[in-house]
Amino acid sequence: MAVDAAQRPAPPRRGKKATGLSGRDKLAVGLMVGIPLAFVVTFIWLPTLASMGLSFTSWDGIGGLSSIKWIGTRNYQQIATIYPPFWPALRHNIYWLCVLLFIATPIGLLLAYLLDKDIRGSRAYQSAFYLPVVLSLAVVGFMWQLIYSPDQGLINNLLGRTSDANTIDWFGDSRINLWAVMVIAVWRHVGYVMILYLAGLKSVDPALREAAAIDGASEFHSFRTVVFPVLKPINIVVLVITVIEALRAFDIVYVVNKGRNGLELLSVLVTDNIIGEASRIGYGSAIAVILLLIALVPIVTFVVTTFKDES
Repeated sequence: MAVDAAQRPAPPRRGKKATGLSGRDKLAVGLMVGIPLAFVVTFIWLPTLASMGLSFTSWDGIGGLSSIKWIGTRNYQQIATIYPPFWPALRHNIYWLCVLLFIATPIGLLLAYLLDKDIRGSRAYQSAFYLPVVLSLAVVGFMWQLIYSPDQGLINNLLGRTSDANTIDWFGDSRINLWAVMVIAVWRHVGYVMILYLAGLKSVDPALREAAAIDGASEFHSFRTVVFPVLKPINIVVLVITVIEALRAFDIVYVVNKGRNGLELLSVLVTDNIIGEASRIGYGSAIAVILLLIALVPIVTFVVTTFKDES
């Protein structure tokens, strides 16, 4: 019996062949990927590799590449043994890290915890605490010069030390200037930590807190045992950022007194040796490499932990 043509099942339609990117799309993708990659390679990777190579040389930057003299690990040996500013600078960086880690970070976490409660004016408080992070260095330096000024400064006025006999030179006294500058660093770092933790707290599932409250846990106990462990990724990010901030600290101390008289830091030593009066590019590059290796420890830890959690 013949089957009517209209009743015959239609042949399966072939799927359309996926078309590739057009020429304009390829150009756009190439520009979006290529331009940032070129900047990263040019201004980060190439200078880093160059610094690593120059750290094994003796060069004052004069005479071109032909004047570069290979000396092996002599720069590193001298830095560790006969370069007086190195160990005080490293110790100051460690102090800086401890202050940011054990003072600024808990304060930032406390502010984030309080602002997470949706109190009235929460946005205004967030902006006020985060403002120091976005202020320019010139404004920050001017503000704290007025606060720490030996003559009629805010702190000396509050302490009643306004006469020449009992005034405190906060930036000039090598016994206290590092701690005075670290107050500024804490003031700037607290807002950064607050924003990071506040973003983490906003992402915590409210059901966790409700379950802890039903079980009779106090608010502090609930935060310590339920909420804070959930913030582990944020804790790692804050730790890495804090270590990097402590190691790359430079601007404030350099504005105060060019990082001298008790304010020596590793970053300042790099600057002094490379572009200072006695240009020793190999020496400065060796200090920069040491700084890089120290900074890589938390970065590698962060990357390994992140990939381990995702796997």
